[in-house]
Amino acid sequence: MNLKNISFIASQYLLPHHLLSRVVGYFAESELTFIKKPLMQFFLDRFGIDLTEAKRENINEYKNFNDFFTRALKDGIRPIAGSNNEFISPVDGEISQFGLIEDQTLVQAKGKSFRVVDLLGGDSTQAQKFSGGEFATLYLSPKDYHRIHMPVSGKLVKTTFIPGKLFSVNQLTAQHVPNLFARNERLVCEFETEHGPVIMVLVGAMIVASIETVWSGIVAPFQRKISQHSFETKKLDFERGEEVGRFRLGSTVILLTQKDALNWHEDIAPGATVKLGQLLQADAN
Repeated sequence: MNLKNISFIASQYLLPHHLLSRVVGYFAESELTFIKKPLMQFFLDRFGIDLTEAKRENINEYKNFNDFFTRALKDGIRPIAGSNNEFISPVDGEISQFGLIEDQTLVQAKGKSFRVVDLLGGDSTQAQKFSGGEFATLYLSPKDYHRIHMPVSGKLVKTTFIPGKLFSVNQLTAQHVPNLFARNERLVCEFETEHGPVIMVLVGAMIVASIETVWSGIVAPFQRKISQHSFETKKLDFERGEEVGRFRLGSTVILLTQKDALNWHEDIAPGATVKLGQLLQADAN
């Protein structure tokens, strides 16, 4: 590892994660033209964002940077592939890792793994449901569409907000920060589906101003204790491809399924780019 990368990793431990994220969040919410417009223009130029896919192509139509960053796409721009019982990608992003959940652990990066129970905040009963199942870690880069959708139809059963650090999430930190995803702030969403329980973990990261869901709005920003909400008495129905949430500045979604629920499509591989609605599953039978 070169000096630049060593310095970057060291900074991850030294920087005040939450304070920095609050400051960035303040500017991201500003509606002042001299703040919001340079921020949007910087991201457009730096990351090559394609606004021709967005419902609003002109940056002057966005009220603030967060509005721009969580922009909606034009209708039909992300067709939903396959049949209703096949898993699709819930986001635009990159497959960081995927595969079998062996010994109740997930692969974080080459030679590094972490436990499902730690990712889920210590809930061993919930973690046991996914023993021998499948997982996919989907990384959203700054250029990507940042709304999160259902990979398959289901009912929301429970959410758990788990406070934590806000390390940056990228290939370098995945390789060098142990238990990265089980250390960062995250929201665990469990759904009841025809394939059994399915979990999507929405992972926060440095300068992620907040995670937002369609059922509760902004989720516990900077809260320091685990909070859980049950929907058992009033389960919320979501169709395959329906929006469930968004990142106000981006990070990662980790998808967990039970054993035999998902047979991976041949196009799915570490480093592969996926789009919302693209098939993750080769054959539902």
